[in-house]
Amino acid sequence: MSEQSTNETKAKTRQGTVESDKRDKSRRVVVNFMTKHPKYGKYVKGRTVLQVHDENNESKKGDLVEVRECRPVSKTKSWELVRVVRSGGLV
Repeated sequence: MSEQSTNETKAKTRQGTVESDKRDKSRRVVVNFMTKHPKYGKYVKGRTVLQVHDENNESKKGDLVEVRECRPVSKTKSWELVRVVRSGGLV
């Protein structure tokens, strides 16, 4: 197995919605999730905001995208766009 293929399998991938596309080659993606409370057992909503590198400015606000962890591109960006899963038209 080559070193590159092992690195790709270790990279985390997430799906989220593009919340902001105002910056060039950068997107703010929100990943929503539900987790069980450790003590009470109730499911609570959580969200993670990721700064994503979008080299070709493919995604727009409202799109469902898949992102992958990568080396740091800047101080806050450590994720890159893999693909646009579903285009979300703005209302």
